[in-house]
Amino acid sequence: MLDGTEGCGKSTQTALLRDALVAAGVEVLAVRDPGSTRIGEQIRAILLDPAHIEMSMRAEMLLYMAARAQMMAQLILPALDAGKTVVCDRFVSSTLAYQLGGDGLSEADIRSAADVAIRRRWPDLTILLDMPPDKSLARVNRAKDRIEQRPMEYHEQVRRNYQSQAQADPQRYRLIAAGRPREQVHADVMQAMKSLAPGGNQEGKPRMGTNEHE
Repeated sequence: MLDGTEGCGKSTQTALLRDALVAAGVEVLAVRDPGSTRIGEQIRAILLDPAHIEMSMRAEMLLYMAARAQMMAQLILPALDAGKTVVCDRFVSSTLAYQLGGDGLSEADIRSAADVAIRRRWPDLTILLDMPPDKSLARVNRAKDRIEQRPMEYHEQVRRNYQSQAQADPQRYRLIAAGRPREQVHADVMQAMKSLAPGGNQEGKPRMGTNEHE
Protein backbone atom coordinates (compact mmCIF):
# COMPACT_ATOMS: atom_id res chain seq x y z
CA MET A 1 0.00 0.00 0.00
CA LEU A 2 1.27 3.46 -0.91
CA ASP A 3 0.37 6.63 0.95
CA GLY A 4 1.52 10.18 1.57
CA THR A 5 0.64 13.85 1.29
CA GLU A 6 -1.25 15.40 -1.62
CA GLY A 7 0.78 15.50 -4.83
CA CYS A 8 3.62 13.28 -3.58
CA GLY A 9 3.30 10.83 -6.50
CA LYS A 10 1.16 8.05 -5.01
CA SER A 11 -0.85 7.38 -8.15
CA THR A 12 2.26 7.35 -10.33
CA GLN A 13 4.14 5.00 -8.01
CA THR A 14 1.09 2.75 -7.59
CA ALA A 15 0.87 2.36 -11.37
CA LEU A 16 4.61 1.69 -11.67
CA LEU A 17 4.46 -0.91 -8.90
CA ARG A 18 1.43 -2.61 -10.44
CA ASP A 19 3.12 -2.79 -13.85
CA ALA A 20 6.35 -4.14 -12.35
CA LEU A 21 4.50 -6.87 -10.45
CA VAL A 22 2.45 -7.85 -13.51
CA ALA A 23 5.64 -8.01 -15.59
CA ALA A 24 7.06 -10.37 -12.95
CA GLY A 25 4.05 -12.67 -13.34
CA VAL A 26 2.20 -11.62 -10.19
CA GLU A 27 -1.61 -11.41 -10.27
CA VAL A 28 -2.43 -7.92 -9.05
CA LEU A 29 -5.50 -5.94 -8.08
CA ALA A 30 -4.82 -2.18 -7.95
CA VAL A 31 -7.35 0.00 -6.16
CA ARG A 32 -7.65 3.56 -4.90
CA ASP A 33 -9.01 4.64 -1.54
CA PRO A 34 -11.63 5.97 -1.40
CA GLY A 35 -13.12 4.63 -4.59
CA SER A 36 -12.78 1.68 -6.99
CA THR A 37 -16.40 0.60 -6.44
CA ARG A 38 -19.58 2.34 -7.56
CA ILE A 39 -20.49 3.17 -3.97
CA GLY A 40 -16.93 4.12 -3.09
CA GLU A 41 -16.65 6.54 -5.99
CA GLN A 42 -19.89 8.26 -4.92
CA ILE A 43 -18.55 8.60 -1.38
CA ARG A 44 -15.27 9.95 -2.80
CA ALA A 45 -17.18 12.64 -4.71
CA ILE A 46 -18.95 13.73 -1.51
CA LEU A 47 -15.73 13.76 0.51
CA LEU A 48 -13.72 15.84 -1.95
CA ASP A 49 -16.40 18.30 -3.06
CA PRO A 50 -15.41 21.79 -1.79
CA ALA A 51 -19.11 22.61 -1.46
CA HIS A 52 -19.37 20.39 1.62
CA ILE A 53 -17.64 22.79 3.98
CA GLU A 54 -19.98 21.93 6.87
CA MET A 55 -18.84 18.29 7.05
CA SER A 56 -17.61 17.39 10.54
CA MET A 57 -14.34 15.51 10.97
CA ARG A 58 -16.15 12.53 12.50
CA ALA A 59 -18.52 12.32 9.53
CA GLU A 60 -15.50 12.61 7.23
CA MET A 61 -13.71 9.77 9.01
CA LEU A 62 -16.75 7.50 8.92
CA LEU A 63 -17.36 8.16 5.22
CA TYR A 64 -13.81 7.08 4.45
CA MET A 65 -14.41 3.93 6.48
CA ALA A 66 -17.67 3.25 4.66
CA ALA A 67 -15.92 3.44 1.29
CA ARG A 68 -13.24 1.04 2.59
CA ALA A 69 -15.84 -1.40 3.91
CA GLN A 70 -17.43 -1.60 0.46
CA MET A 71 -14.06 -1.96 -1.28
CA MET A 72 -13.02 -4.73 1.11
CA ALA A 73 -16.26 -6.68 0.59
CA GLN A 74 -16.53 -6.17 -3.15
CA LEU A 75 -12.91 -6.22 -4.33
CA ILE A 76 -10.12 -6.77 -1.84
CA LEU A 77 -11.27 -9.84 0.07
CA PRO A 78 -12.24 -11.73 -3.11
CA ALA A 79 -8.85 -10.84 -4.62
CA LEU A 80 -6.97 -12.06 -1.55
CA ASP A 81 -9.03 -15.25 -1.50
CA ALA A 82 -8.02 -15.78 -5.13
CA GLY A 83 -4.34 -15.46 -4.21
CA LYS A 84 -3.80 -12.04 -5.75
CA THR A 85 -1.59 -9.26 -4.44
CA VAL A 86 -3.52 -6.05 -3.77
CA VAL A 87 -1.84 -2.68 -4.32
CA CYS A 88 -3.75 0.22 -2.80
CA ASP A 89 -3.38 3.97 -3.36
CA ARG A 90 -4.10 5.18 0.22
CA PHE A 91 -5.69 3.24 3.07
CA VAL A 92 -6.31 3.62 6.82
CA SER A 93 -2.90 5.26 7.25
CA SER A 94 -4.43 8.27 5.47
CA THR A 95 -7.16 8.59 8.09
CA LEU A 96 -4.55 8.25 10.84
CA ALA A 97 -2.80 11.22 9.23
CA TYR A 98 -5.62 13.45 7.99
CA GLN A 99 -8.40 13.00 10.55
CA LEU A 100 -6.36 12.28 13.71
CA GLY A 101 -7.07 14.92 16.34
CA GLY A 102 -9.90 16.55 14.40
CA ASP A 103 -13.08 16.94 16.48
CA GLY A 104 -11.24 15.11 19.27
CA LEU A 105 -10.66 11.93 17.25
CA SER A 106 -8.01 9.72 18.82
CA GLU A 107 -5.88 7.02 17.26
CA ALA A 108 -7.91 4.46 19.21
CA ASP A 109 -11.17 5.86 17.76
CA ILE A 110 -9.85 5.58 14.22
CA ARG A 111 -8.37 2.12 14.64
CA SER A 112 -11.58 0.85 16.24
CA ALA A 113 -13.66 2.08 13.30
CA ALA A 114 -11.10 0.69 10.87
CA ASP A 115 -11.21 -2.76 12.46
CA VAL A 116 -14.93 -2.90 11.63
CA ALA A 117 -14.52 -1.51 8.10
CA ILE A 118 -11.55 -3.62 6.99
CA ARG A 119 -12.28 -6.69 9.15
CA ARG A 120 -8.88 -6.34 10.85
CA ARG A 121 -7.03 -7.08 7.63
CA TRP A 122 -4.29 -4.50 7.96
CA PRO A 123 -1.54 -3.94 5.38
CA ASP A 124 1.48 -6.21 5.24
CA LEU A 125 3.48 -3.19 4.10
CA THR A 126 2.75 0.54 3.98
CA ILE A 127 5.07 2.66 1.84
CA LEU A 128 4.94 6.33 2.76
CA LEU A 129 6.10 8.78 0.10
CA ASP A 130 7.51 11.63 2.13
CA MET A 131 7.66 15.19 0.82
CA PRO A 132 7.25 18.67 2.33
CA PRO A 133 3.62 19.69 1.74
CA ASP A 134 4.48 23.06 0.21
CA LYS A 135 6.35 21.22 -2.54
CA SER A 136 3.89 18.35 -2.95
CA LEU A 137 0.83 20.63 -3.12
CA ALA A 138 2.59 22.72 -5.77
CA ARG A 139 2.43 19.63 -7.99
CA VAL A 140 -1.39 19.59 -7.95
CA ASN A 141 -2.18 21.07 -11.36
CA ARG A 142 -5.99 21.20 -11.12
CA ALA A 143 -8.57 22.86 -8.93
CA LYS A 144 -7.84 21.77 -5.36
CA ASP A 145 -10.39 19.54 -3.66
CA ARG A 146 -11.94 20.06 -0.21
CA ILE A 147 -9.02 18.44 1.62
CA GLU A 148 -6.29 20.08 -0.45
CA GLN A 149 -7.78 23.52 0.24
CA ARG A 150 -7.04 23.28 3.96
CA PRO A 151 -4.31 25.54 5.42
CA MET A 152 -0.64 24.69 5.04
CA GLU A 153 -0.38 24.20 8.82
CA TYR A 154 -2.89 21.36 8.53
CA HIS A 155 -0.90 19.64 5.77
CA GLU A 156 2.32 20.01 7.75
CA GLN A 157 0.64 18.23 10.67
CA VAL A 158 -0.56 15.51 8.29
CA ARG A 159 3.04 14.93 7.25
CA ARG A 160 4.13 14.69 10.87
CA ASN A 161 1.33 12.20 11.53
CA TYR A 162 2.57 10.02 8.66
CA GLN A 163 6.13 10.18 9.95
CA SER A 164 4.95 9.22 13.44
CA GLN A 165 3.25 6.11 12.06
CA ALA A 166 6.45 5.03 10.33
CA GLN A 167 8.52 5.63 13.45
CA ALA A 168 6.09 3.66 15.62
CA ASP A 169 6.04 0.58 13.35
CA PRO A 170 9.27 0.33 11.32
CA GLN A 171 8.67 -3.33 10.48
CA ARG A 172 5.52 -2.60 8.49
CA TYR A 173 6.22 0.90 7.23
CA ARG A 174 8.85 2.23 4.82
CA LEU A 175 9.44 5.98 4.51
CA ILE A 176 10.70 6.97 1.04
CA ALA A 177 11.80 10.45 -0.03
CA ALA A 178 9.42 11.39 -2.85
CA GLY A 179 10.97 14.63 -4.11
CA ARG A 180 13.25 12.87 -6.59
CA PRO A 181 12.91 11.54 -10.16
CA ARG A 182 10.15 8.97 -10.29
CA GLU A 183 12.55 6.25 -11.44
CA GLN A 184 14.61 6.67 -8.27
CA VAL A 185 11.51 6.60 -6.09
CA HIS A 186 10.26 3.49 -7.90
CA ALA A 187 13.59 1.75 -7.31
CA ASP A 188 13.22 2.37 -3.59
CA VAL A 189 9.61 1.14 -3.68
CA MET A 190 10.75 -2.09 -5.32
CA GLN A 191 13.50 -2.45 -2.73
CA ALA A 192 10.90 -2.07 0.03
CA MET A 193 8.77 -4.75 -1.62
CA LYS A 194 11.54 -7.29 -1.07
CA SER A 195 10.36 -7.60 2.52
CA LEU A 196 7.23 -9.29 1.11
CA ALA A 197 9.21 -11.85 -0.89
CA PRO A 198 9.08 -15.52 0.24
CA GLY A 199 10.50 -15.49 3.74
CA GLY A 200 9.43 -11.87 4.27
CA ASN A 201 5.79 -12.87 4.58
CA GLN A 202 6.16 -15.60 7.15
CA GLU A 203 2.70 -17.09 6.84
CA GLY A 204 2.71 -17.27 3.05
CA LYS A 205 -0.59 -15.41 2.80
CA PRO A 206 -1.84 -13.42 -0.18
CA ARG A 207 -0.86 -9.80 0.26
CA MET A 208 -2.44 -6.41 0.02
CA GLY A 209 -1.30 -4.76 1.34
CA THR A 210 -3.99 -6.03 3.59
CA ASN A 211 -3.72 -9.40 5.05
CA GLU A 212 -1.97 -9.25 8.35
CA HIS A 213 -3.84 -8.47 11.58
CA GLU A 214 -2.73 -5.74 13.96
